[in-house]
Amino acid sequence: MKFISTYSAAFLPSALALHAVRPFVVQDAGYPKPDVKVQVQLGVMSRCPDALICENLFTQVIEKVGDKSEVSLIYVAKIDDDDPDFGVSCMHGPEECAGNVQQLCVNKYAPFTNFWEFVKCQNYQGRENIGTPEVALKCAQTAGIDWEVGGSGKCAGLDGSGKGSEGVALLRASTTLGHELGIQKSCTVLISGKPVCVHDGTWKDCENGHSVGDFVRQIEKEYDELNGN
Repeated sequence: MKFISTYSAAFLPSALALHAVRPFVVQDAGYPKPDVKVQVQLGVMSRCPDALICENLFTQVIEKVGDKSEVSLIYVAKIDDDDPDFGVSCMHGPEECAGNVQQLCVNKYAPFTNFWEFVKCQNYQGRENIGTPEVALKCAQTAGIDWEVGGSGKCAGLDGSGKGSEGVALLRASTTLGHELGIQKSCTVLISGKPVCVHDGTWKDCENGHSVGDFVRQIEKEYDELNGN
């Protein structure tokens, strides 16, 4: 699924915080070197069928190499300063923008395990329901997230609307990052900032394969290189 747009919005400094940068490992005799995890990014749209396929597959990848990787979602959209609610236009409508915001806020304030359970729960409700307040509140409860006091709710909107000011800023920053990385299709898989595979109706541009085992192998190889194994 392709989203092509012109981008002329002002650069958002906060986007840099989302950018995966290869860490610099300091080698010091006598001290154990840090365990550097592999940055895995999925360029997605929360209501996109390709995103759901990707996220379902990566649930299995995370089960195998979750201790060696950090998985995050980058949202494919278009900056639109005329949009009154999000300042962003999403291919599958404002409900998708709301779903993106909800996921970004949960990702920021909840542990990764709870965040991923939240995403899986939303996907399970059917993509046409992702972004609705009812599903957001239901999935927060299912994933063990305290929506009212845990930070996620205030960020996204305590009513579950996905229109909280902090969450909207996170969405604009994520959208900006997606443009910087050249992500146009949902779902695009990046490992250490490098695109390695795309699911756009079917798997494409996957030089090293697209099965669970293929992604596990690529992550393990990158992990060994990062940690000098």
